[in-house]
Parts: sequence; structure tokens; C-alpha cells
Amino acid sequence: MITKIYRVKGTFVMGDEYHEFTKEFKATCEADIEEKIYERFGSKHSINRNQISISEIVEIAPEDVVDPIVKEIL
Repeated sequence: MITKIYRVKGTFVMGDEYHEFTKEFKATCEADIEEKIYERFGSKHSINRNQISISEIVEIAPEDVVDPIVKEIL
């Protein structure tokens, strides 16, 4: 399977505040990305899936990667 790089934007609720996020991941499809977001935010911030709102998942070119960890994988 061919892996692609995706940029994910959205918001999550922690307490009474909404926080915006932008993350980059390498995966085979958008469904895998959604699952990764829910898993990582759930474990890191102890929040439920219904507290995470994904607004945009976009495939990006390797030159457009900003995250240093994802750059290192390429």
C-alpha cells in the first residue's frame, strides 16, 4: 500500500475551552488518520471522541510538510 501525508485541522474541548489543532501524519487513507487523531488526543488529553471535531483532512506534498518528525520519516 502507498502511504500519503495528510494535514488534519480541527478543534477539541478541554474543560470549558475549545482548542484548535493542526497535525500532520503519514498513513494509507483518511480513515486511518481519523482513528489516529481520536487515539492520540484521547490518550494524551483524556477526552472522548465526541469532544474532538475534525474539520479538514487534506493530502499534502512532501515539500509542504512542517512537522519535523514527519520530515524525518520521509
